[in-house]
Amino acid sequence: MDLEGYARKMLERFDEDKVKEMLIERIMEIKDFSYEMAERWAKAVITEVKNAYSKTNPVLDYYKSGVKMGEFGVGSRGLGDFYVHRKIGEMISKSVRSVISSADLDDAGVVKVGDYYVSVSIDGIHSRLSEFPFIAGFHVTRACMRDVMVMGAKPIAVFSDIHIADDGDVSKIFDHIAGILTVCELMNVPLVSGSTLRIGGDMVIGERMTGGVGCVGVSKHITPRKNVKEGDVILLTEGAGGGTIATTAIYYGMHEVVEETLNIDFLIACNAVIENDLVKRIHSMSDVTNGGIRGDAEEISHVSGKALVFDYEKCRSMVNPRVLKMLDELEIDFMGVSIDSLMVICDEETAEEVKGVVKSVGVRIEEVGWVEKGRGAYIFDGEKRPLKPRFRESAYTPIKKVVGEEKPKNIEEMMRKIDIAVEKALKKKEDVIRMIKKGKKI
Repeated sequence: MDLEGYARKMLERFDEDKVKEMLIERIMEIKDFSYEMAERWAKAVITEVKNAYSKTNPVLDYYKSGVKMGEFGVGSRGLGDFYVHRKIGEMISKSVRSVISSADLDDAGVVKVGDYYVSVSIDGIHSRLSEFPFIAGFHVTRACMRDVMVMGAKPIAVFSDIHIADDGDVSKIFDHIAGILTVCELMNVPLVSGSTLRIGGDMVIGERMTGGVGCVGVSKHITPRKNVKEGDVILLTEGAGGGTIATTAIYYGMHEVVEETLNIDFLIACNAVIENDLVKRIHSMSDVTNGGIRGDAEEISHVSGKALVFDYEKCRSMVNPRVLKMLDELEIDFMGVSIDSLMVICDEETAEEVKGVVKSVGVRIEEVGWVEKGRGAYIFDGEKRPLKPRFRESAYTPIKKVVGEEKPKNIEEMMRKIDIAVEKALKKKEDVIRMIKKGKKI
């Protein structure tokens, strides 16, 4: 419960005394407080909100686009989410450049230090795993390590950031870290630093947990998405999913499927490729996460300028059977949800060697498609048909089924407003840089 946001909203609609009583009621619903203590909290909240938002300052204020995160599908790994991330990439491309950044639509960024490429990635924990801190820690750590490894890098360090709301049990911290350390120990990569804070300090009550885990890796070669070439073949390892599939299993009451996601097959497969010095011959590696094959294929095509074609049945065969059975029963499109497969794109000769080393460590991998001239992504199931990401990824929980996957009718108008928000933010950045540089030697 965000007391600050609630108070700010209510003060726009009701008088202060009415809002105070509403806040007291909300606080006492969650906190074991007397009326007197709840009243003191409510008064303090109102005082802070009035002081903070009754005035304005160019630095403190921001342009309001009027587009809400949820209605535009931000974080939902579909067209809306991809659009926002491309705008972030545009912003980054106008700043200090790196070898690889979000502008390239890769999950890890890369800088060069001497003869080495340093890859860095950070992933947020799955928002629906707040009450399952160990699983949240395990999967977010595997995800950030995966992002670094698909860039061809050997992970060397992990760092974490965990935020728990005011009423959350402290033990969540330790259970979460245990999940992180499980992956770290299995891969022999140290957890070196981190931060632990409350969400919103005293202003957010309840038990919600959020945060992220990051990873740093080094390599002599990189395998970004933009490097795919016409004539390449596409390999896929068996995917059993991660945080998304675990969330599906939990909220549909199919808890036994969660254990299928508790593996490091992806990391083992990547490590085999790296250790066998195949990275320099591979054009691109990726993880099937961002809205599933639908989303990742679209992004790879966008940055590479090539067309990707997938054999539908071969792709289907590379989903863990137990996970696939659950997805089929729940009518969830396996091509539109994160299945956490490793996707390797390279020439045919290299592909044979990749398959050999990956299979030698006990991980299934098969050829599932090819790269050709053109644009976009396609599936082949007797005929070649376009493979497009939806506005949101496949609805994989009951509440997501209610929200739906349909594109808003006013999508173009929302995009226009978001474009303006980006322009305003960039102008603000330039204004502050000028202010700081004025009279200073930087």
